[in-house]
Amino acid sequence: MNLSLPSFGRRSVIGLDIGSSSVKAVELAMKGKDKGFELKGLGVAPMPTEAIVQGAFLNSSVIVEAIQEAVQSGRIKGKDVAAAVAGHSVIVKKVSLPIMAREELEDQIQWEAEQYIPFDVNEVNLDFQILDTSAGEGQMDVLLVAAKKDLIDDYVQVISEAGLNPVAIDVAAFAVENAYEINYEPEPEGVIALVNIGAQVVNINVVQDGVPAFTRDITTGGNQYTEEIQKALSINFDEAERLKLGGNLSEQSQEVIPQEVEHAIRSVTDTVVGEISRSLDFFTATAVESRIGKVLLSGGGAKVSGLGSSFSERTGFAVEVMNPLSRMLPSKGFDAEYLEDIGPSLGVGVGLATRRVDS
Repeated sequence: MNLSLPSFGRRSVIGLDIGSSSVKAVELAMKGKDKGFELKGLGVAPMPTEAIVQGAFLNSSVIVEAIQEAVQSGRIKGKDVAAAVAGHSVIVKKVSLPIMAREELEDQIQWEAEQYIPFDVNEVNLDFQILDTSAGEGQMDVLLVAAKKDLIDDYVQVISEAGLNPVAIDVAAFAVENAYEINYEPEPEGVIALVNIGAQVVNINVVQDGVPAFTRDITTGGNQYTEEIQKALSINFDEAERLKLGGNLSEQSQEVIPQEVEHAIRSVTDTVVGEISRSLDFFTATAVESRIGKVLLSGGGAKVSGLGSSFSERTGFAVEVMNPLSRMLPSKGFDAEYLEDIGPSLGVGVGLATRRVDS
């Protein structure tokens, strides 16, 4: 694991977002220090249903094939990869510890982690980042991250079997934060909630004064819409997925059943918004002096019709869909309409691709 904001090493990495519905490979070219990034390569490959379920890799061979297809379709030549983990096997905690040097904390982190994580420390990979050394009298705020070793091993294995070189494993919520910071003007003293809605997991990251203040993954997401449409119309997963995204009942048919589809989407939206808003309510209750100024939605689920407006109506927050490519000039050959359509789902991939490693 490796927690950090974008750095300016010499070598670029491929941002590889291995999701349960697709693999997205992103390659960025840096235009020069402090001059931003250019979209150099982008490949997307569908992930077969049931290959990844609740974060578990159930069919490694098809995951490897999807990774290879994404990299090849994006005409990406690099080999170094940064990927991201999420879900119940990943724990993120902001803790307050006595002020000490980083080297001293490295020696003590395993003992400190035992007090805050629900796993055996011998079964996890640990990392940390010192956020603030003025958290109180003699105290400092530290972001502690633990991910189960078997989860990390799964990612390393499929990336390596795809012929690539895994150089960093990050947390999905932090990757989205990286994408936000290079594309927007973060308010130094503001509070913003970054909500990434994937197929099976929603990553929530409340950023306060430029640092993560509350991070949580919840098991819900875009597949719930598809499954509800499946049940309502007695159709297969692929047909339901097509209807969810605004298509027809079949590729040949012009027949649609909007009333049943709209009812299913509304029902799931109420559930998804309810789950997310409860997490944001928890943050608000525990940080009474902090008020979330805006919610930025990303991920494939952010494109579901009516989700943003329902979210805003229920919570009272200003809600908008994040564009992780808003400040990037794509290289020649990219279709603008395609980038606009897929953009919201690239938060994790773009955030990972901002990283650099030293040669």
